[in-house]
Amino acid sequence: MILISRSEQKRRVKEVEHLVAELVKVPPQALAQLTEMDEVRELLLETAHLEGSVRQRQIKYLTKLIAPLPLEPLYALVSQYRGKALTAKKQQHSLEFFRDSLINEALEMQQYCRENGEIWGEDWESEVIDELRQHLPEVEVMTLSRLSYLFSRTRNPRYSRELFRYLKSVQELHQRNSR
Repeated sequence: MILISRSEQKRRVKEVEHLVAELVKVPPQALAQLTEMDEVRELLLETAHLEGSVRQRQIKYLTKLIAPLPLEPLYALVSQYRGKALTAKKQQHSLEFFRDSLINEALEMQQYCRENGEIWGEDWESEVIDELRQHLPEVEVMTLSRLSYLFSRTRNPRYSRELFRYLKSVQELHQRNSR
C-alpha cells in the first residue's frame, strides 16, 4: 500500500472541497439524481442559498460528510452540469501522485541495493506498480519499471515527463475502453 503524505492528504481534502463547492452550484433538479444520499442532497440545497463565511463553513462541513463516500457519481454529476474541468484536474493529480510515488520507490530501491551491494535492474518489483495496475489494468509493468529505473539512475527529468505521458495515455485508453 502506498503511504500518503500529510501534504497529499490535504490536497485530496481540498479536491473534495472543490467538488462540494461545484455541487452547490448544480441545479436543484439535478441533485435529485443523488437518491442514496438524501442527507447530503438536502444540505447541498440549503448551502446553495447561503453566502459568505457561512457558506464556506457549510462547504467544509459537507466536505467531511462526503469524503468517505464514493466520489465518482458526484464527479459525473458535476461534469454533466458544470463541465469536465474538475474531473480532469482530479485525474491529473492522481497521475502525478502515482508518478511521484513510483519515482520515490525507485530511488529508495536504488539506495537499498547500493547499500547492500545488490544488483538492481530495470525489471525490479514495485508495490506502486501493483497498486497502479488495480486502477489501470492496461498498464505495462516493464515500461513503468524501466522509466522509473532510468530516472533514478540519471535524475534526468525527461524520464519523469515520459512516465507521466505514458500514464496519461494509458488512462485515456482505459477511459475509452470503459465506455
